[in-house]
Amino acid sequence: MTMSITRRQAAAVILASTSLHAAAQEKFPSRPIEFTVPWGAGGGSDQTARMIAQLLENELKVSVPVMNVPGATGNIGMQKVISAPADGYKIALLAWDSFATLATPALAQTAGWKLEDAIPLAIVIQLPSALYAAGDKFANWKAVEEAARKAPVSVAISGLGSPDEITINYFAKKGIKLTPVPFARPGERYSALIGGHVDLLYSPTGNVTSFVESKKMRPMLMLAAERLPEFPDTPTSKELGHDITLPQRRAVIVKAGTDPKRVKVLSEALARVVASDKYKIFLKNSFASPASYVPQADALTLMRYDLDEMRDIIESTKSR
Repeated sequence: MTMSITRRQAAAVILASTSLHAAAQEKFPSRPIEFTVPWGAGGGSDQTARMIAQLLENELKVSVPVMNVPGATGNIGMQKVISAPADGYKIALLAWDSFATLATPALAQTAGWKLEDAIPLAIVIQLPSALYAAGDKFANWKAVEEAARKAPVSVAISGLGSPDEITINYFAKKGIKLTPVPFARPGERYSALIGGHVDLLYSPTGNVTSFVESKKMRPMLMLAAERLPEFPDTPTSKELGHDITLPQRRAVIVKAGTDPKRVKVLSEALARVVASDKYKIFLKNSFASPASYVPQADALTLMRYDLDEMRDIIESTKSR
């Protein structure tokens, strides 16, 4: 009787040991990785995520379905990833539209996540934003400033607390009365401008390439230090004495607490993706910096720098 129990116990120990060993040796990834885009379809974040997802599938040998989860300046989608298990099977494209909400104390309290909840796998794209007009209402940025010093000029933006709103508040402090009109879905912003429902659109350059090429929109002011070769006649904020650029960046993140080995697999796959010829062409077509990639080791430092800068700008534009 005693001998029989001992054998059963030994068998159980062997089985448990085998199971643990198998779990430890589990290949990652072994099933699809869900890629959350906290914005609607058709915008720059969606375009970036779909390009990366396609290339990641080739690297990781699993499907990477893209899920659009818009709302609350991207924070609904971020909450979804942060509340999921930290197993590496949910990643998200964090746009600086959402990241900027952490710079405003009131919005940071309701965002549902904080910087410490995420691990940036890499910053995958960096590009300037611009203010665009449609039709013949404004001949140039000088005309915009003249109009906005007399009466409010409406601007379609991605959401409250975004770099869009921070920039608009900066101009308002200088007497250039721009009024933010938030739209959660990118297509709604573009239609609002083209349809004449707003006067201007704030957008990263790559998001509206097709509209610019078809002459449905024109960049009035590039929020950058130097003029873009593609838009040699468009002045920059810096050259006109406006000390604000707030470039659009997008990072791929995973939930904090994810196994470092899995983080390494994902970050190394992303490094190969952004080094590919296909992705380099995507960056060029988006008017993005060819040096957009920031590896995991440096991404968090840049994110903290940007967060501090946005906080400083917000503080400087407060009513006294």
